[in-house]
Amino acid sequence: MKPIFGQNTANRYRLVLFSVISFAMIFVDHRSDVLNPLRFTLGVAIAPVQYVADIPAQVATWSQSSVLSRSELEEENARLQSEVLVLKRRVQKLASTVAENTRLKELMNASDLVDDQVLIAEIIGVDPDPYRHEAIVNKGAGDSVFVGQAVLDAEGLMGQVIEVGPFSSRVLLISDISHGIPVHVNRNGVRAIAVGSGKLDQLNLIHVPDTADIVRGDLLVSSGLGGRFPKGYPVGVVTKVEHDPGQPFAVVEAKPMANLDRSRHVLMVFSEESRKLVPLLFGAAEPQSDQEPQAEQKLTSEQEPVTKQESPAQEVTDGGQ
Repeated sequence: MKPIFGQNTANRYRLVLFSVISFAMIFVDHRSDVLNPLRFTLGVAIAPVQYVADIPAQVATWSQSSVLSRSELEEENARLQSEVLVLKRRVQKLASTVAENTRLKELMNASDLVDDQVLIAEIIGVDPDPYRHEAIVNKGAGDSVFVGQAVLDAEGLMGQVIEVGPFSSRVLLISDISHGIPVHVNRNGVRAIAVGSGKLDQLNLIHVPDTADIVRGDLLVSSGLGGRFPKGYPVGVVTKVEHDPGQPFAVVEAKPMANLDRSRHVLMVFSEESRKLVPLLFGAAEPQSDQEPQAEQKLTSEQEPVTKQESPAQEVTDGGQ
């Protein structure tokens, strides 16, 4: 019994000693930084133990992420693909909006350079017949649009109105084979007639003398002869000039300045010359000077429209008188 009693007493003394040492170390650590090196050393010593103790939690997390079912992965993949498509659509819509905003700014800048009164319209349809170059705009008789009115975009002349409805109008493009417009070379004033070739990117100049001073790169502008088209608007740029000694006329081709196949918004011009010409085209009396300006430029839908099925020679004659 004695040895056991003595062993228990020794254990109590050790426990008391360790407790005193522990409290002393806590007090010293709280009051000073003397034990910082010891704390650092102990932290390095027990780091492997901490890593080993964390292994079960890491294994559990890895197992949970690795045993996901195939259906869950396919569902997540489909969701991500849908999100990608939505984001791509938004990017495309944003790009389209930016491009349209740029075109509208160009169109407004062009309208600032035009001296005549203009009306902004939007192309809402095109003729599906490849041999007829016509477009439909969303302005009609209610907006004072009239037959023969010039139409242009931000770059140059596009054509003229050939049919007016209550809410829309039909426009004949300058590239149509039945269309002709009097032009002159901006460099030297040489006059010519530009007719459509049936191609959106080509105009033909007819009856140009072989000795005429026309070269590639010359700018063609509307001459205003006949009063159908206002004077001074860009029509095209000469791209080809061929002289044949055996022929009296030169072969001259030009590229339209207007974006006939891309423009969405257009300008409809109300010039004084075109307004005065409208009554003469239909045999009506010219409006009195005391009438309101709005009544002057308005053309009712009951007036007889210009016949669209004209030969190229007839159209050229109308435009060049």
